Amino acid sequence: MPAMTRAFSLLMTATLALLPLLLGGCGFQLRGTANLPYETMHIAAAPTSAVANDIRRSIVSGSNTRVIADPKSAQATLHLLGEAREKVILSLSGGGRVREFQLRYRMVYRVTDKDNKELRPTTQILLHRDLSYNDADTLSKESEEALLYRDMQSDAVSQLLRQLQAVPQTAAAR
Repeated sequence: MPAMTRAFSLLMTATLALLPLLLGGCGFQLRGTANLPYETMHIAAAPTSAVANDIRRSIVSGSNTRVIADPKSAQATLHLLGEAREKVILSLSGGGRVREFQLRYRMVYRVTDKDNKELRPTTQILLHRDLSYNDADTLSKESEEALLYRDMQSDAVSQLLRQLQAVPQTAAAR
């Protein structure tokens, strides 16, 4: 038995040692920081906007871009044109009670330079999640709904940052 345990231990050690090499060889790489094509950016949104605060936080912590208050001295301005949460009935029971909802989160934005020339036209990010519903679990379903909306907002911010990275350098330098 001790020889078997030692062989197993040696095999596990070799596997763990080779795993990073295999992952690196297949092209896997951690996401790292966002490479936004702007040195400075202004976010034009309501000061109390939760999504604007999330975007600000993500840009500051995840990229080399600085978020500044003055739109005239910013290389680019992100205009948050709208944000909406919708709840649509997907299915009803035989008795006419709701069985399933679809939650939708919509964010609309555009990006301009300091001369108000459009770098990225008006773009919409639309996310949706399905939520089963039961009248007996009203409180837990309300918290699940809030969690799903928070998750969709976070996903929308991530998508927005990826889309901002895709703006060509020439458009950003105009």
